[in-house]
Amino acid sequence: MKRITSMPPAVLFGLVAAVILDTIIQIKWKTAVSCAPNHASLISSALSAFRNPYFYVAMGAFLAQLFNWLRVLARADLSYAQPFTALSNITVLAFSSYTLHEKISPTRMFGVALILLGVVFISQTPVRTDEKALGVKAES
Repeated sequence: MKRITSMPPAVLFGLVAAVILDTIIQIKWKTAVSCAPNHASLISSALSAFRNPYFYVAMGAFLAQLFNWLRVLARADLSYAQPFTALSNITVLAFSSYTLHEKISPTRMFGVALILLGVVFISQTPVRTDEKALGVKAES
């Protein structure tokens, strides 16, 4: 498959950061709520999370993710950048298995392989849509 365009370093860095931050968010979020009783009410679960420092790690990562995502979208089309964040499904699966001791079935592994294949296909497309084709004037 012929590569159509190369990814600018700022976009690559932002997308890698997005995957890392999302992985941190998901793992710390799960860790924060895992100390709540299984059949706790929504309010009890929330209060339990608020008392856990991992909850605040997740919130900090959410804030960092917001600023990172604004930078990525300033440099790449949403339809190009957003599918790359699906790579966090792979990292979350791996870290869930390693740190949370969750069992990973072959079906989940196959699903993650399909996600990876989709990202490979998307990476072969242009990072930005041609602004002339959209009827947008280039900035002077």
